[in-house]
Amino acid sequence: MKIGSILENRKIEKRIAITPEIAKKYISLGFDVRLSKDYGTHLGIMDEEYKKIGVNFSSDDKEILNSNVIVQLGLLSDDKSSLLKEDQTLIGVLNPYDNKEKLGILKNKKIKLFSLELLPRITRAQSMDILSSQANLAGYKAVIESFAYFEKAIPMMMTAAGTIPAAKILVVGAGVAGLQAIATAKRMGGIVFATDVRMASKEQVESLGGKFLTVEGAENLETEGGYAKEASDEFKKKQEELLSETLKKIDIVICTALIPGKKAPIIIKEDMINNMQAGSVIYDLAAIQGGNTAFTKADEITEKNGVKIMGESNILNKLPVSASSLYAKNMFNFVENLFDKENKKLNINLEDEIIEKTLIK
Repeated sequence: MKIGSILENRKIEKRIAITPEIAKKYISLGFDVRLSKDYGTHLGIMDEEYKKIGVNFSSDDKEILNSNVIVQLGLLSDDKSSLLKEDQTLIGVLNPYDNKEKLGILKNKKIKLFSLELLPRITRAQSMDILSSQANLAGYKAVIESFAYFEKAIPMMMTAAGTIPAAKILVVGAGVAGLQAIATAKRMGGIVFATDVRMASKEQVESLGGKFLTVEGAENLETEGGYAKEASDEFKKKQEELLSETLKKIDIVICTALIPGKKAPIIIKEDMINNMQAGSVIYDLAAIQGGNTAFTKADEITEKNGVKIMGESNILNKLPVSASSLYAKNMFNFVENLFDKENKKLNINLEDEIIEKTLIK
């Protein structure tokens, strides 16, 4: 069987879906691996590194897209998608909420589509969980980016000239990205607070040295799959009151609150930002889905009342080597689960929850 991957649009996506380490694993399974010329050169991975282990290269994307299995980061562009044929399999982060029409066209061509952000939150799927692996890095990088724009020291420093107080950091949303942000900020000497609609997060936050801000009624706002669900108006009001008071003393805010398939909830409103200290920084990881603040604009720095508000459409483009390494491993583990080693073909077993949940029907 042939497995292939073509270059993404590097202006919006620097990550790759097959690293040399993972190409070797595909080959050991019996796959013929095909990649675009200069597939990883922008990450310092030369074609020769792949060729040494038996990867084939082509400058013709049409040839690569003739593979039995195509693995990517996102959905292929329309001109590339049109090259796909019946019985091929496309795997990536296909965003079925926003790409319903495009995916419908591919389904009608009898192309099998798997979207890895739909993986169930079960133990067996952890090694394939692209949301967690990528969110971990995003949470870390958001802290580093916000600290770079904060014009004071982060840890407390006691000197002969006086004491510099530690920076106070608030993390909104204690999922995977939020927990990594808490851990990173704490390691760098900040005083860390966190809030989340799920009471189950309290213990995790406190185990990392953060102080959990409790909003009454939070225990009711977790889905069976472990995600946060949209809050009621009453809960939002209580959360606003708590946040308004807390933000007055906060130096840096990291926003991570997302609801799959929906616009990000606006948690930090205009009046809250107006009450923050000038010189404070907000990094909004939800920028690509509209943002958690009233002023977030993806890929722009907005300044309101002396507060800098920022967020990027793809923060992982700043960590593409690490992000690619984890993504490629997640992808391989998913493909291996699909692959019938004895008969050297894909086995789409819909009794397997992982396969059934990620297949776009």
